[in-house]
Amino acid sequence: MTSSSSVDELPSAAETLTSQIPSETTAAPIDPTPSSDDVESVGDKRKRDDEKTNLQSSDPNVTPSPWFKTSLCSYFRRQGSCSHGTTCKYAHGEKELRQKPDNTWDPTSERGKKAKMSENAAKSAEEEEEVGDVMFTEEMMDDNDGEGGVGGDLSLSKCLVHLPTKWQSDDLKTFLREQGVEYKFAKKRRGMMVGFLTFENAEQLQNGVEILEGKNVNNKSLKIADVLPRTADKNGAKNPAAKLKSAREAVTPLADLSYADQLEQKKASIMQMLKKLTRNARKACPNGKSLPEWVLQSREIGGLSCKLEGIIESPLTNGYRNKCEFSTGYSVEGKLTVGFMLGNFSAGVTAVEEAVNCPNISKLACRYASIFQSFLEKSRLPVWNRFKSCGFWRQLTVREGSKPGVFSNDEDADSRIAEVMLMVQVCTTDTDEAEVTTEFEELAKAFAEGARASSPPLPLTVLVVQDHVGISNVAPPDCPLRLLPIPMSDNGTHQDQSTNVLAEARIHDHINNLRFSISPTAFFQVNTCAAEKLYSLAGDWADLGPDTLLFDVCCGTGTIGLTLAHRVGMVIGIEMNASAVSDAERNAKINGISNCKFICSKAEDVMSSLLTEYLDVSETEEEAKPLSDDFDKQNSSAEEISNSEDVPSNIQEVQNNEHKDSSSSEPERSGKPQFKNVVAIVDPPRPGLHPDVIKALRTHPRLKTLVYISCNPETLVANAIELCTPSFEKMGQENKGYRRQSRMGTAALARHRARKMPASEPFKPVKAMAVDLFPHTDHCEMVMLLNR
Repeated sequence: MTSSSSVDELPSAAETLTSQIPSETTAAPIDPTPSSDDVESVGDKRKRDDEKTNLQSSDPNVTPSPWFKTSLCSYFRRQGSCSHGTTCKYAHGEKELRQKPDNTWDPTSERGKKAKMSENAAKSAEEEEEVGDVMFTEEMMDDNDGEGGVGGDLSLSKCLVHLPTKWQSDDLKTFLREQGVEYKFAKKRRGMMVGFLTFENAEQLQNGVEILEGKNVNNKSLKIADVLPRTADKNGAKNPAAKLKSAREAVTPLADLSYADQLEQKKASIMQMLKKLTRNARKACPNGKSLPEWVLQSREIGGLSCKLEGIIESPLTNGYRNKCEFSTGYSVEGKLTVGFMLGNFSAGVTAVEEAVNCPNISKLACRYASIFQSFLEKSRLPVWNRFKSCGFWRQLTVREGSKPGVFSNDEDADSRIAEVMLMVQVCTTDTDEAEVTTEFEELAKAFAEGARASSPPLPLTVLVVQDHVGISNVAPPDCPLRLLPIPMSDNGTHQDQSTNVLAEARIHDHINNLRFSISPTAFFQVNTCAAEKLYSLAGDWADLGPDTLLFDVCCGTGTIGLTLAHRVGMVIGIEMNASAVSDAERNAKINGISNCKFICSKAEDVMSSLLTEYLDVSETEEEAKPLSDDFDKQNSSAEEISNSEDVPSNIQEVQNNEHKDSSSSEPERSGKPQFKNVVAIVDPPRPGLHPDVIKALRTHPRLKTLVYISCNPETLVANAIELCTPSFEKMGQENKGYRRQSRMGTAALARHRARKMPASEPFKPVKAMAVDLFPHTDHCEMVMLLNR
């Protein structure tokens, strides 16, 4: 590796360019490049057309390409030589390398790596400066656990930031003893990256800070921060909390930018993700194999893995969220609050602030949060304590269902809401059942009265209670639910509900003139208007037709498959949430769609068998049985198919008997619906696709088109590495020298898994589009078309 000093001594871009341009008075050197026949016979790494670059042109007035010699030749780097010789438009070593037009260096070069290290160091220093004081808003360091407490003097208390999240108090104490730090009290909770320390006196504190400040723990530098109390002091003075973010800054960090600037920032972020995919695909390619064509072509579009078509705006930018989750807790001043947390619990921040001035939240949702807050102030049961994992009231979820129609004006945000579902999350552990029942009755009364008292009155369709015991508010899909009757008036009468069955706990929303039933825990895009554009784009990019079988992976309530059902022969949706599958089947019936089937299972468990079931048919069978004639047959029998809850292992039983006349001599499997074309649309959660799903998609030869919809471009990049890089000749071999997978980033882990991908034809990125489903935040949906 070249040292930093030698890198600085390398020639400038201008000097390198000048040295590469032939002089008019100097005879052209003999071209050592082999003949075209020899070049073609080599063919190991890269094949190019016999086109001359601008610098080879006989016209001396031709301006050299700005990208000439701005990237290192991958073949030269791997093999030590290049068959193109001096005609190669890529740099053969660091000395030939030029700076790119955007003033950056090839990231694989020494100068590129040096610049990256400097950038990371500056970013790390910036993050450390932002740590500042740590605001703890709960009585974590008290006497209730028998370990002693902080006491009244917080000047002798400090926070250790960047500790391993797996550590507990005993681990922190062991670390302090090893470092020779004397202290009075130390506490660390698992899952947090901060620990709390109290010293006996100022001398102990000074010595401890000197020892611990900047100490390296698990490749992270410790930061010492001051502790700020959660309540006002006895004199009524408020805490110096100016450094803390407001709810607006925490939830909608881009709210102060114009919408045009927000879109540009998100587009730039997506472009960086596409460049990251290219870089990691290079690293993931096996040695001795040619780089994929799309990787080579990326140099012509600025390093992007595929062309970014642009970004689609959200029709609504204010009040667009149809689902809001409000936490319970205490504000910086110690006031019981229902709103949003001001930071991560792992960072020691549990302060909650009311959702005021958050432009993505509807006024209706804020009003219900205010009603719930007023109720909690009078409740006899406590709110959830995150440090101690105890309490009763945890979270309020507000889900909204809109009227049918197109809304393109921000002022329509609240007027479009037709139905509302409220779900209150509680923890009934160690509580009296009679007291809980009384509290629930008072809760229902408070919501009903608050909704009627508002002007105009607020819609209230369903009130549900979710009983969750876990530490985090993220509850499993099968968490117990309880439907509460809603009082219609003050005289105690209740809303007309014949039974207390959970199947009735649902609201409805509309996408592309289809009506969707939504249960309390089912996934549904939070921005309905922008989701219409997202699904239309996915359908336009996929190769759909009457002979197409569409797999809707991670289908939720079936929105993607149902909106595209009229354009394909059959839709198979896969979803692990049972209530969402029930919603999807109900939605198909509501909208009169009969060519859809929904499977309740993990995609990794059934994807491979489903692909085999519907696609493993010989070419002779395909030619003997035109699919255009069978399209009506499939639709006529699909209603029966959609009502089945089993994996389609014997689908021929669904077909009508008359379809089999005069076919007794045909193979039995010819009665199954078979399709010429198969398309998969995947819309996974933030962690991305399971490796087994990626393997099933990648290894089935009949699957040619894949549309990937991602709410987390980082995981899209990781999944695309496995889908789009060439297979290794020897797969399944573990690299014993590899660092622990738990310490690997998503891209590095994907490269590691790509080594074990069975031999199969890789996909290639064709084009990408950003869709802004989350205005005012730094999140953005990304759609990528992959084919092979």
